[in-house]
This record gives sequence, structure tokens and C-alpha cells, in this order.
Amino acid sequence: MTAIREPWGLSVLGAGSVSAEPRLARVDLAVDLIAPTPKAAFAEAGAAVTRLRAVLRDHEIPDADVSGSRLQLTSQYKGYGADRTFHGYGCVATYTVRTTELGGLDLLIEEAVSAGANRVDAVRFEAEDKPAMRDEARRRAVAAARRKAEVYAEACGVKLGPVIHVEDVDPESMSGHGHGGRPDGDPEADGDLSPGSVRVDAAVLLGFGLLPA
Repeated sequence: MTAIREPWGLSVLGAGSVSAEPRLARVDLAVDLIAPTPKAAFAEAGAAVTRLRAVLRDHEIPDADVSGSRLQLTSQYKGYGADRTFHGYGCVATYTVRTTELGGLDLLIEEAVSAGANRVDAVRFEAEDKPAMRDEARRRAVAAARRKAEVYAEACGVKLGPVIHVEDVDPESMSGHGHGGRPDGDPEADGDLSPGSVRVDAAVLLGFGLLPA
């Protein structure tokens, strides 16, 4: 049996989440190619970038919603050690495209790839006001922790005292927290959310004093 060496009250972990329909998407695209000479690599990549820009204009995406990098040139090799041979000059240009036209996202990506953006590194869906969502998730985490504490106090025949400790917890680390939990959140958290929603999680560790009944 494990003894509690320094009893001080009640410690509980609470988790909360808020979901919302996505309102915008960020797509990470890249023109990534290899050519036999630097001149050819720059020329081919430049032409692909021009075609990609034309596709984005056709979809009425303003330049302010496109963040990109300059063309980067590197020597490319095949094999290792004694078998290592020169393969050509790699040229890469990466872009992040922001769009609110989610209904046409599949067509945008298809046309961008056809234009020469031969790498799609990520597609991220976001809500409009994540800070407000996270604030609400934190309120729900506190409420969940308090409900849990009230049940424990009632079952132990004592009264719940004031909050004497508040610790913000990274929801993604809860599986390794000393208070247990699943990799995806609190042991008493609800099931999976419906697909197509943006979810914001929060977790908190609350410590309560205890009073005689």
C-alpha cells in the first residue's frame, strides 16, 4: 500500500474541449524538382511557380493570403559511401495558401498540383477565433475538475474547501501525467467529435482544501 506522506487536500484533473466548424484552410504546397544544371533547375521551377500563381489568381486568392519562400538550390546525390553519385540540382519553393473557400479546396489543390506544385505537405483546417475557443475549453476544464472534486468529497464525507492550487496542463501530455488519463484526454472525456470540426482542448490540475462535514 502506498502511503500519502504529506496529506493536504484533494487534487483532481479536469479536461474540457470546444469544437467548431472550420472556416478556413491553410495548404502547404511546394514546387520540388531536379534538373541537370542550375540554370535548368531555376528555369523549370520559375515556370512552375508562374503557373501556380496563375492558378491561385484564378481562385481569387489575394497575394496577402499566400506566403512563400525564394527558390532554394541544392546539389542532390544518390546512394551512400563509394556508391554515392551526383543526381542533379534540386530546386524547391514552398508556399502556404490561406483560403476560406472550403467547398472548392479539392479543385484548388488538384489544379495547383497540375501546375507544378508537386508536393502537398499539409492541409490544416482552422476556426476563426481559436483564442476564444481555448478560453471556453479552459472554463470547461475547471468545471469538470470541480464536479469531480465534489463527488470525491461527498463520497469521503467531507466538504470541499477553497481552491489552493491551479496548474495548467498540456492536454497532449495527459497520458503521461501522474493523475492518469488517456492519450486523447481526461478519462471521463466524451467520445470522438464528428469529422470536419476543429477541436480545441484544455486541461487543468486543481487542488482543493477539505473541511469537516
